Amino acid sequence: MSPQKKNLITKFLIWKYKHLTSQQFIYIVSIIIGLLSGLAAVTLKNLTHLIQEEVHNYQSVFYIFPIIGLLLTLLMIKYVIKHRVSHGIPSTLHAISKKKGLMERYKMYSSILTAPITVGFGGSVGLEGPTVATSAAIGSNVSRLFHLNRSTRTLLIGAAAAAAMSSIFKAPIAAIVFAIEIFSLDLTMVSLIPLLLSSISAILTSYFFLGDNSILRFELTDKFTLIDTAYYVALGVSCGLISVYFSKIYFLIGDFFSKVANPYKRLLIGGIGLGIIVYFIPPLFGEGFKTINNLLNNNVTGVFGQNYFEIVTENNWWIIIFLLGLVAFKIVATSITFGAGGVGGVFAPTLFTGSVTGFVFALFFNTLNISSHQLSTGNFALVGMAGLMAGVLHAPLTAIFLIAEITSGHELFIPLMITAAISYLITKKYIPFNIYAAELAKKGELMTHDKDKNVLMLMDIDKVIETNFISLLPEMKLGYVVKEAVAKSSRNNFPVVNDKNQYLGVVLLDDIRGIMFDQTLYDTVTVQELMQNSKGIIDYEKNTMKEIMKKFQDSGAWNLPVVKNGIYMGFISKSRLLTAYRRKLIEVTN
Repeated sequence: MSPQKKNLITKFLIWKYKHLTSQQFIYIVSIIIGLLSGLAAVTLKNLTHLIQEEVHNYQSVFYIFPIIGLLLTLLMIKYVIKHRVSHGIPSTLHAISKKKGLMERYKMYSSILTAPITVGFGGSVGLEGPTVATSAAIGSNVSRLFHLNRSTRTLLIGAAAAAAMSSIFKAPIAAIVFAIEIFSLDLTMVSLIPLLLSSISAILTSYFFLGDNSILRFELTDKFTLIDTAYYVALGVSCGLISVYFSKIYFLIGDFFSKVANPYKRLLIGGIGLGIIVYFIPPLFGEGFKTINNLLNNNVTGVFGQNYFEIVTENNWWIIIFLLGLVAFKIVATSITFGAGGVGGVFAPTLFTGSVTGFVFALFFNTLNISSHQLSTGNFALVGMAGLMAGVLHAPLTAIFLIAEITSGHELFIPLMITAAISYLITKKYIPFNIYAAELAKKGELMTHDKDKNVLMLMDIDKVIETNFISLLPEMKLGYVVKEAVAKSSRNNFPVVNDKNQYLGVVLLDDIRGIMFDQTLYDTVTVQELMQNSKGIIDYEKNTMKEIMKKFQDSGAWNLPVVKNGIYMGFISKSRLLTAYRRKLIEVTN
């Protein structure tokens, strides 16, 4: 940043301190972030549509475009961005939990340059994740610009995420719920107002540039009836099982591609696989919102207008089989797109899979003709979307409010709650963490609504390690220990190491207190005879703060040694650890 800009910001901050309270300033920044996030969402969507319009001019060879899109994405990352572009929401969660909410500046534009290429050329992923990541990076960097503290920065990242979702779906309440559920924000009046302001300013920006066109177009005509309750319960079970399948396949294919080191080899494998899938099943090309809208409005012909198998749409059983194929292979296509290096999100694929699941569920029972009335395929497609969102994303409240806002009414609230709750409970049993959070949870780096766990995770182990201990070698004599260690140290612990500084044990002052003045033993007793094993050892690389706390609790020790690959680093004391915990708790609470 140039000196002139720094001087300008300094003058502004001085003016701010004189004329605005901290809360007022946060409100203003929330509105600014909402506007910028809305612009980012509009830009992402328009760029993608621009590419799609060009691609649609070559319908006869559309299946070759996914590999072209993946190649262009890879080249854009390698030669233009020159940084790794991670999955949007997981990288944002990582920044919140391990980087104090600090996100690199390039993340404000990296997804805008890459996601439209991936999706526009047929990558079977969505734009919601990249939009949220872009907005979150904007929120983080605006916070840095105005020197806002960590807790405020985290709040504004959540506000930016809410703004992104509000702009995309024109559903401001669901967007706020999404930010709270996914980013584990505390719902208080302090946090709610910035979320509201950001969400509102983003949706107004979207209306200004895109009008009232909605990404999901549906008009509710069939109301919920009590007789359908059992069917919605069954749909919830179906959505739960498919959510488990979705997550398992996603992780399985992701693990496969992670073992392929060469990015061009990954691109080739994924591009060819994706091309074959969309050749046989064209509706899997791109985001899939056209298919979703067709199903919501019971337009089966629109879904089967072009298909390799030439399925006759009058035959319901063939339609059901084809729709089940869409469910099975959409998840595969999405996972391959990510594995091959594409940039996108799983939100749209989740909605796609859910809408098809709900539609085929209703069509199946209508074809069997066992109900006293025909089930509404549009309603079940909508509720199916909520079921998959609740399961795959572990966001049942977001699912309920998003669909309720899309329908512009609350007639489906009961079936939405039934299906979302059942789907979430089933998926949670077999998949403990959603796709966004699974990798972070595995490393113990996931922020949740559990304040105690969050505080422990945010603590820095380097800040609690004490190193002012005098080390001893096993062959040293008691006389040396008394004169060179005990006499010169203010500590009661003396770590014992070998010549490679590998930790062997510890000598405690209490162990030698009774003999330390007996000079006849100075040349005969060695450290090897005096040392004892520690009650526990902290592994710097592997142990989380939660595990370290448990080691102190289980061992009853007051000090525990820290090793890194067997090499001695220092000690952590219980008193220092608890003091650090208390300070971090105050910081997080504030």
